[in-house]
Amino acid sequence: MIRPCRSGYKIGPLVADDPEIASALFDSLVEEVEDSAPIFLDVPEVNPDAVALAEKNGMAAVFETARMYTGEAPRLPFEKMFGVTSFELG
Repeated sequence: MIRPCRSGYKIGPLVADDPEIASALFDSLVEEVEDSAPIFLDVPEVNPDAVALAEKNGMAAVFETARMYTGEAPRLPFEKMFGVTSFELG
């Protein structure tokens, strides 16, 4: 999904089976956004295809966060995660 935020638009969640589908979804989401509006996509850094998608679309890192867990980290399908919903929700 894409939604307005304080400045521009935020994409997330963006989940896809492969980078080609993720790219097609991204393109579809941004095609209605005015050219000058900033678009934000919070990618999980552990997915290099997600990072590549952001870079391919001219995006640059603004800030970083770290995932922290008590106990063992959950096994998550990061290879399918191209954009998180929000840092508050994961």
